[in-house]
Amino acid sequence: MRALVIEDYNPLLTSVVSALKDQGWAVDSAADGTEGLWFAQGTDYDAIVLDLMLPGIPGLELLQRLREGGSESPVLILTARSEVNDRITGLDSGADDYLTKPFVMAELVARVRALARRRGSTRNPVLSIGDMEIDTASRTVKRSGHDIELSPREYMLLRFLADRPDEVVSRDEIWEHVYDFNSDCQSNVVDVYIGYLRKKLEARDEPRLIHTKRGHGYYISAQPAEIEEQPTC
Repeated sequence: MRALVIEDYNPLLTSVVSALKDQGWAVDSAADGTEGLWFAQGTDYDAIVLDLMLPGIPGLELLQRLREGGSESPVLILTARSEVNDRITGLDSGADDYLTKPFVMAELVARVRALARRRGSTRNPVLSIGDMEIDTASRTVKRSGHDIELSPREYMLLRFLADRPDEVVSRDEIWEHVYDFNSDCQSNVVDVYIGYLRKKLEARDEPRLIHTKRGHGYYISAQPAEIEEQPTC
């Protein structure tokens, strides 16, 4: 899952970004409204954390411009303004949730997760591919009834593939949705994490689920590939 945090107070910005990354999110960040709008208009984020008092473009104007442009990314407004009228204005402008400062970081993370779940609420909470089950509510994975322990980043990568069964996705697509702009996109980290996932999913000699289409990317399928191709870096 990918989030954008727009907050001009650097200590808070750093803390929120760190808390979301600890949960496996890919996180982009901006310290003013102009940069934040640039990020938000160019990417379909699973959640946006937006401060109202921003230099450049104010938070409410940024939100209104996003909604007018057709963006449906869930937005959590984060602000020191606690008056009822301020909350109403924010929600009427297109926000999905509202959290006032000061706050407990665990609550912010939980609210962001809830926004992402709500966005995908029409989906079955349990994804099944062959003998593998992914419970998206509890973020747990089983194969042939056995629990598979995944790191947050491994889980996010598996979720991204599982949401698109039998669909080839390129490394660039994986990078855009699972990693953040500050990562070293020249590295072979996508291939490395694919290798980690395969090792865990095939720990009991189960059939391969994540396949490589040479020159195109990866796809997940319960159907065996006719010829298993090797990844290219």
